[in-house]
Amino acid sequence: MQPATRTNLTDSAAESLRAEIIGGRWGVGERIPNEAGLADLLSVSRGTVREAVRVLVSQGFLDTRQGSGTYVRSAVDSSAALDRVKRTGLRDQWEARAALDLEAARLAALRHTPVDLERMRQLLAARGSVADGGSEAFIRRDIAFHKSVVAASGNKAMMELYDFFTAAITETIHATLDGSLPEPDQQAHAAIVDAIASGDPDRATDAVRAFMAPVLAQLERLLFP
Repeated sequence: MQPATRTNLTDSAAESLRAEIIGGRWGVGERIPNEAGLADLLSVSRGTVREAVRVLVSQGFLDTRQGSGTYVRSAVDSSAALDRVKRTGLRDQWEARAALDLEAARLAALRHTPVDLERMRQLLAARGSVADGGSEAFIRRDIAFHKSVVAASGNKAMMELYDFFTAAITETIHATLDGSLPEPDQQAHAAIVDAIASGDPDRATDAVRAFMAPVLAQLERLLFP
């Protein structure tokens, strides 16, 4: 293990420990050395080690157990994986989000509650148009509606992924295409809600496919003329 040498010793120590965990020096469930042992390995103070461990606990790599020690909780660097996803092209990101939309609608058709339906319909009615407060406000209302569909799926992991893809796609559109993608109309949005309300998962996925088709087709034309 290389000694920590950067100006910010806590960040340097945390990065060194993270690299060792990902590299398999300590397996998942294995106890890592105590503060004194890590301080010797990293050539830093025990206080710096303590702060570095706190960083890795907050990131999900380590787990501290009172009176027992600190254990490896995960060796998966999710932040790096998400960064790589964020660097992919807009079409790839949109297709991935479309896949989430399809599965969310399918699950929502099977799992929705009356409260879920009421929430979707309220947000659909509030969605309005760009003329109602400008494009930024409209985008927030539109995203809130789509997130309500994902929430009705009952899948928490899907909700987290959807938030990530939505943020990445919105940033990319603002930076590169400046709103040149088609925006499905209110009727296309309402068709998704009606399909979910029917309880038919095939009808729900068909509604999302029809919704997404113009957007994906325009992406093909813009990116691959």
